[in-house]
Amino acid sequence: MKESDKNIENLVDKMMAETTLESPSIDFTSKLMVQILATEKSKVKAYAPLISKQIWFAIAAALITMTIYVVMISGEKNTKIDALYAVNFADLLPAITISNNILYAFLVIPFMILIQIPLLKNYYERKYPL
Repeated sequence: MKESDKNIENLVDKMMAETTLESPSIDFTSKLMVQILATEKSKVKAYAPLISKQIWFAIAAALITMTIYVVMISGEKNTKIDALYAVNFADLLPAITISNNILYAFLVIPFMILIQIPLLKNYYERKYPL
């Protein structure tokens, strides 16, 4: 087996000595760059919104239609709806007491979040620019 490896190695050496070093043409790089740029341009997708204009118009038309329908019906007297509005919900619920700590937390935490979001956004935009 070692003899066959030596024969193969001798054959490869002989073939390498007979062949000359090939070099690309002078404008090889420019041709390659043109092809790369052409493929990159073809990969770029055009902007397409998630909700098309036709869907927005359909949503607007549905909202306008529903609003007109509600306004037209509200002109009629409906005793069931009037009875619902006559109920005082404050009387139905027992008095709920909230401690001062929880009240302060509900008031302060949203403001803290609103302050921290822009600060963190600016920090990461400066640290990792696009």
